[in-house]
Amino acid sequence: MGEVVALVDYGAGNLHSVHNALKAAGADVTVTADPFVVRAADRIVLPGVGSFKACAEGLRAIPHMVEAMTERVHVGGAPFLGICVGMQLLADRGLEHGETPGLGWIAGEVRLIEPTDASIKVPHMGWNDVAILPHARNHPVIAEGEAYFLHSYHFAADNGADVSAMTDHGEGLVAAVARGNVLGVQFHPEKSQAYGLAVLERFLAWYP
Repeated sequence: MGEVVALVDYGAGNLHSVHNALKAAGADVTVTADPFVVRAADRIVLPGVGSFKACAEGLRAIPHMVEAMTERVHVGGAPFLGICVGMQLLADRGLEHGETPGLGWIAGEVRLIEPTDASIKVPHMGWNDVAILPHARNHPVIAEGEAYFLHSYHFAADNGADVSAMTDHGEGLVAAVARGNVLGVQFHPEKSQAYGLAVLERFLAWYP
């Protein structure tokens, strides 16, 4: 029997497309809002679109889900992938619609993109480069390429060592964060065609 990937269902809008992309990458996916399923999963994927506040509140509204994710990832060592707002939730807090606590797995906060050049539009939407930072060149999942982005807020990490890739939209914006068995991507692999599918395939083959 193959590995089970738990795709956490907490009302995030990109659940269906992420599910399809994971299946296309070869995953045995269980869409679940059950913390017991998450606690037993081999890998965990946390999707997310919309506001940090709504996503954080939706996740916490499921009894014991945050505890189950934390135990499986930080005690059990399961590989974890956060996508878009699912990546932003790894931060200590988000500043969208007031201050909302995040999971606190990777130190930092999620702030509004505020470009100094008025010609730079927010949200950051469309295809853009994913540039790997030198210290992350050997990361087994993230690679150079072009991916699809759609976000108005960005992850401002406290520690540069946690940032594995950047993109540029009038300023440098974090494209991916990684620490141990935890990985988060700001872009949408499910909308990034061959590049995104390859990222998901490498995640499924990753044993940190």
